[in-house]
Amino acid sequence: MARFSQETEKVLRSSGWKDGRLVDVSRWRSHFEANGITMHDAAKRFLSEFGGITVKVKGPGITRAREPFELNPLLADGEEERFLEWGEEIGVSLFPLGELDDGRYFLGIDEESRIYIVIDWVSRFRAGDDALEDLILGMEAEHVAGW
Repeated sequence: MARFSQETEKVLRSSGWKDGRLVDVSRWRSHFEANGITMHDAAKRFLSEFGGITVKVKGPGITRAREPFELNPLLADGEEERFLEWGEEIGVSLFPLGELDDGRYFLGIDEESRIYIVIDWVSRFRAGDDALEDLILGMEAEHVAGW
């Protein structure tokens, strides 16, 4: 069985991802740990493979619009309190992943590899590869807290 749907794999490959891709996460780890956020293993695994990728999708999706996203944790620089407070509120450790919809929302990941939209509210996609499917194909995230 394929790891990703054909569409998701095509989009990821056109965005710079490939099998066996390995990214050094040390700059992201040191930056956020200096600001009170510890990089857990799920964040390290995910960013080691997908960190630095910009995905340019747009248009209608399955249950929501497809929106571009960039997997660069430094795009959430200065938002550490937001990630710490929401993580505490919902009982998980959130590590920044980057931005969704050209900076309209932040993305984060918890210890179970579930990906979140983090802003003045929090919504959750599925975990890991499934979350990438959700983001690329336009699947609605589950509302968790806020509003």
